[in-house]
Amino acid sequence: MNYLGMKRNDVSRTVSQLNLLLANYHVYYQNLRNFHWNVNGENFFDLHDKFEELYDEARTKIDEIAERILTLRLRPLSKMSDYLNTAAVNEADSFSSDREMVDVILENHKILIENMREVIRAADEVGDEGTIDMIGGFLSSLEKKSWMLDAWRVKVEQPATV
Repeated sequence: MNYLGMKRNDVSRTVSQLNLLLANYHVYYQNLRNFHWNVNGENFFDLHDKFEELYDEARTKIDEIAERILTLRLRPLSKMSDYLNTAAVNEADSFSSDREMVDVILENHKILIENMREVIRAADEVGDEGTIDMIGGFLSSLEKKSWMLDAWRVKVEQPATV
């Protein structure tokens, strides 16, 4: 039964972009776990908790993306090898610098944000408001988190003393 009123061919580009987003989120998730386990130094407590918050949120979004693909009556990618071969987000090494970790996460966010915008464009072409609504929420949330991480990493210059 076609309960959505959309044909598979019509949503195939959207699903392709959603599968890319799913792959990107999986690699991003693992990067966050890596950093959560390996962060150290003066910012340990702030970043250890922040990375955990971000990977918990990513895990939820991974499930929502996969379920949206299934709702559109197609299949999500589900093998780690497919994620690694598909994703534009790269696996991160364990960095010693907390700032390098945040820089990598912000670069991952840049890729995810662009991917989300592509999903929205593809969904808009076929009137897929459900996908647009879901990804729009993801997008605004990730943009805000990116702003906050970027604000954290900026070194505040001390005013010159007279």
